[in-house]
Amino acid sequence: MDNAVTLNPALPLVAPAGFADRMAALPMRSKLSLVLGVGALAAVVLAMTMWSSKGDFKVLYANLSDKDGGAVIAQLSQMNVPYRMSEGGAAIMVPAAQVHDLRLKLATAGLPKGSVSGYELMDSARFGQTQFQERLTAQRGLEGELTRSITSMSAVQNARVHLALPNQNGFFREQQKPSASVLLTLHPGRTLDRAQVAGIVHLVSSSVPELDPKAVSVLDQTGALLTSAGDGSPSAGLDAQQLQYVNQIETGFSKRIVDLLEPIVGRDNLRATVAADVDFSQTEATSEEFKPNQGAEARASIRSQQTSEQNGSTGATPSGVPGAATNQPPVPATAPVTGAAQALQTAQGGAAAATNGRREATTNYEVDKTVRVTRNASGNVKRLNAAVVVNNRSVTDAKGKTTSVALSNEEIEKLTTLVRESIGFNKERGDSVKVINAPFKVDSIPTVDVPLWKQPEVIDMLRAAAVPMGLGFVALLVFFGLVRPALKAALAPPPAPVPGAGLTEVVDDPQDLPSLPAPKRIEHLEDARQLAKDNPLAVAGIVRGWVNGDAVPVKQGA
Repeated sequence: MDNAVTLNPALPLVAPAGFADRMAALPMRSKLSLVLGVGALAAVVLAMTMWSSKGDFKVLYANLSDKDGGAVIAQLSQMNVPYRMSEGGAAIMVPAAQVHDLRLKLATAGLPKGSVSGYELMDSARFGQTQFQERLTAQRGLEGELTRSITSMSAVQNARVHLALPNQNGFFREQQKPSASVLLTLHPGRTLDRAQVAGIVHLVSSSVPELDPKAVSVLDQTGALLTSAGDGSPSAGLDAQQLQYVNQIETGFSKRIVDLLEPIVGRDNLRATVAADVDFSQTEATSEEFKPNQGAEARASIRSQQTSEQNGSTGATPSGVPGAATNQPPVPATAPVTGAAQALQTAQGGAAAATNGRREATTNYEVDKTVRVTRNASGNVKRLNAAVVVNNRSVTDAKGKTTSVALSNEEIEKLTTLVRESIGFNKERGDSVKVINAPFKVDSIPTVDVPLWKQPEVIDMLRAAAVPMGLGFVALLVFFGLVRPALKAALAPPPAPVPGAGLTEVVDDPQDLPSLPAPKRIEHLEDARQLAKDNPLAVAGIVRGWVNGDAVPVKQGA
C-alpha cells in the first residue's frame, strides 16, 4: 500500500468551540427533532395560557328569547368579554369571575328587556295612528305591566294577562263592565295558596278602573281554575284556610308534647301526633223579647195619656094637646133610684130636652224590648285525640353493656298526665289521650364503600385538571423525546485528545481530503509523517474513527 498519512501524535483533534457551531455540526435528523420539539413546546405553552386565561365559565342568563339573546351577545362583543353558548343555545355562559359584574352592567344598559313590553310602547307612538290603535297600545302596555308584576313572584315562572276593556258610551245603563283573565306558569314543584291567588286578583282588579274582583279569572299551566265565582264571600272557598288552621292546631299541640317529654325520655325516643276535630260551622240567631217594666212596685209606667170629652144638648120640642093643660107649670122632676130616667117635662106640656155626651181616653204604657244577635265563632275545637309512642329506656350495667328496658305502668301514667295537661284535656268534650311504650326499630344503613375514582369530588377534580395534566404530559413527551436528545448532543463535551491523531497531509492519495489547520510546531508534522510510514493501517483506522466521531487510541509502534 503506497498511500501514507502523516499524523502528529501530540496534536489533539479540533472540535467546534461555540454552541452555534455545535448546533450547526449536528446531523440533519437531530436538527429537525430539535425544531419540532421546540415548536410543540411552544404550542403546549400557548394552549395552557389560553385555557388558564379563559378559566371556568358559568351561566349568565338562561332561557332568553332570540331577540334578548342576540342583544346580550352583541353587548358582550362590544365589551370584549368572551362568552359561550350551552348545548342547544339555552344559556349564555361567561367567565365565572365576571358573572355578577356583567349582570349589573347589562342591567344598566336595559338588558335583557324581556319579551314582555310595558308602558314603553307608548314611547314609540307613530304619527297619524288612530284612536283605536292608541287604545290598543295602552291596553297592551297595561297587560305588560301586570305581567311583569305577577312574574316577580317567586313561585311564578311566566304569566299572561288578557284584559277585556269594552268601549264606553254615553248611556250609563248600557255600559259593560271590564273583565280579565290571568294564565300562570308556575315553577316545577311550586304552588300558590289562596292568599296569593287573592293577591293576584286584587292586583289586577285595582289596576283596571271599574273591574270587579269577581270578574278576574286565574288559571295555572294545567288549565285548573284557581279562583271561583264565590271568591270573597264568607261561605265560599275556605277549605284551604280550614286545612291550614287545623294543621296549625295539630302541629302546635304535637310540639307541646314533644317539648315537654323530650327532656324526660331523650331525643329521638318519642313520637307524638294530635288529631283535632274543628267545627267551622257558623250560627247566627236574632231574638226580640218584650217584658213589662220591672220595678219595686211591679207596676207599669205610663208613657203618655190622652183624654177627650164632648157634651151637647138639643132644645125641648112642644108636645101634647093644645089647651090649658099644656100651659100648666111642669111637675117637679123625680129621679128614680132604679130604672130608666124619665124625660123632663116642660112647661108647655111636659116635653124634655135631649142631651148628648162623649168621652175618650188613650193611655200608652212603657214596654221593654230586647234585641239579641248571637253569632258563634267558627273554628272551635270539638275534640282532641293524642297518640304518643315512647321508646324503651336504655340501661347500662357496671360492665358497660347497654340493654333496653320497658317503662313501668307508673311512668306511663305520669307521661299520660303530662300529655293531658299539655293539650288541655277535657273529658266532657270527648278528648282522648293514649301513651304506649314500645321499642323503636333502628334500621341499619349499610355503608357503601365508593372507590376513590368513583367519588364525585375526585371526578370533578380530575375533570378540572384533565386539560392541564394532558398538556403537561404532552410537553414532557416532546421534551424528552425530541428536545433533550438534540440538546444533549449539542452540549456534549469534546472528545479527549488522542496521541498521534492529528492529520496533517495525505501522501500519494488521489482523493482530496479536507485540510487541517497548520500545526504550530514543525516537529508535529515530521512525527505524523513518520507514523504514517511506519504503521499505515493504524493511521487509516484513526482517520476513519475521527470522521465517524469516535476516538480511536493509537499505540506507538503497532
